[in-house]
Amino acid sequence: MTIPSTPKKPNFLIIVADDLGFTDTSPFGGEIHTPNLHKLALNRGVRLTDFHTASACSPTRSMLLSGTDNHIAGLGQMAEFASRHPEKFQGKPGYEGYLNDRVVALPEILRDAGYHTFISGKWHLGLKKEYWPINRGFTKSWTLLPGAGNHYKRVLRDDQGNQLPFLPSLYVEDDKELDPEKDLPEDFYSTTTFTDKAIEFIDSTPEDKPFFGFLTYTAPHWPYQAPQDRIEKYKGVYDNGPEELRRARLARAAKLGIIDSSVTPHPIKTIRKRWSELSDKEREVESKIVATYAAMVEILDENIGRVIDHLEKKQELDNTFVLFMSDNGAEGMLMEALPLTNQRINNFIKNHYDNSVENIGNKDSFVFYGDQWAQAATSPHAMYKMWSTEGAIVCPLIVHYPPLLEQNHGKILNKFTTVMDILPTVLELAGVQHPGKEYKGREVAIPRGKSWVSYLGDKSGQVHSDDTVTGWELFGQQAIRKGDYKAIYIPKPFGPEKWQLFNIIADPGEIHDLAETEPKVLEELVGHWAVYAAETGLIELGPDLFEKEKIEGEDNEVIYRIILDN
Repeated sequence: MTIPSTPKKPNFLIIVADDLGFTDTSPFGGEIHTPNLHKLALNRGVRLTDFHTASACSPTRSMLLSGTDNHIAGLGQMAEFASRHPEKFQGKPGYEGYLNDRVVALPEILRDAGYHTFISGKWHLGLKKEYWPINRGFTKSWTLLPGAGNHYKRVLRDDQGNQLPFLPSLYVEDDKELDPEKDLPEDFYSTTTFTDKAIEFIDSTPEDKPFFGFLTYTAPHWPYQAPQDRIEKYKGVYDNGPEELRRARLARAAKLGIIDSSVTPHPIKTIRKRWSELSDKEREVESKIVATYAAMVEILDENIGRVIDHLEKKQELDNTFVLFMSDNGAEGMLMEALPLTNQRINNFIKNHYDNSVENIGNKDSFVFYGDQWAQAATSPHAMYKMWSTEGAIVCPLIVHYPPLLEQNHGKILNKFTTVMDILPTVLELAGVQHPGKEYKGREVAIPRGKSWVSYLGDKSGQVHSDDTVTGWELFGQQAIRKGDYKAIYIPKPFGPEKWQLFNIIADPGEIHDLAETEPKVLEELVGHWAVYAAETGLIELGPDLFEKEKIEGEDNEVIYRIILDN
């Protein structure tokens, strides 16, 4: 396809939210005040409603930056999970726990092509210095290295003055590790500071260069923290519980055209007490927690608006390909299913945080919502983050790039796409070739994703052919899709430990198992699974691994690893 001519090569701004739900924002049916995302989507932008990621954060990021499968790019499992099972994963290609050298990263390709490249926000693709962003193609970087952190400036230390390994403040700027107590501003709030740095990096772009920006927020990942005046705006909004929230969101999503009104949503499943079983005090706490989450999303939207306004003032917005996405489905705290793990975390939080209802949202509080609220956010899809079901891997995505979207302004595009497609899309728009099988003397993987340029430009009806096969796996949960059909395998104790089959277009809630009525389709998909596993070097897990998870030790390092798994 011929890309519309512009005065210079396009800029790129990829914005990633952390654990944002499918219907959290207003352009996807949510009640949270998100006018900037709404404007971005409806004013010369598009929404993609069948966009797929990995089921957890670092694997998704590896796929985005490499254009290929996470089991090839180094995050075959989240590093925190794999490190607890060295007998299974240590030394295995694709399970390094960082963005490996078997892939060439998108910023490396663009930097070589003359782009100013920067990242501001969460990295989660390697803690050691050789794996930092500055060594993977980013000219400028200001990042939180691990998978989660306090949103305010707060450093926990033991009696000897050592920083505790639970949510450590590990920030780096370019090639320098920052001292969180000296180098973070006193008014530090993650979303605001990441935005400040992104704007600074945009302004530092040389006049003769376009930029590639990667703005990776940690909001709305737990711990849920936000100013009390923002939380107060949502007081009472969630007093009717998650079932009512889900009903209202589904109705709005159907009215917007995000989902079909005839779709049957997956029923909410839970290991917690239902809303009707909670005491008045418990409901008050739950409502405050979700109000805090909503405040975080509103602040996220506000800061995205700051960046968009800044680009508009610089007269760069129309020449900037802006993409907004979540890295996976809403967080439902799956680890609550492992009681010992949950107890260790709760004990740590009890000793170091104040979760009284009045204090929820402050920098010394640590709260998260549970599985029912998560399913209100991922509905009509099944379950939430860390599952192989659609609730974990179908995420909201908005693209704004007027030169390409002239025929599609404001539309909702519902064909299958994946996070691996972003790299080839960016490269095609930039007029830059992927290096192929070799990069700077090392062998690298060819991207598995496909460009969206023809699809977004209304020149093609889909990105992937009906014969395309795509697989997913994390934590032993497996899925394989071809065309309208998807097979999933969920091991015990979370699933039936057998292959199930769904028509994912007619049944996005994955309710009607067709394994018995469509055995030939299932047989074909299971055959494709074997090919996918062989091609990617995927290591299949047995139930013994999850039994071991229940009997881990109770030291702080284990707590840190477990908490970052989610």
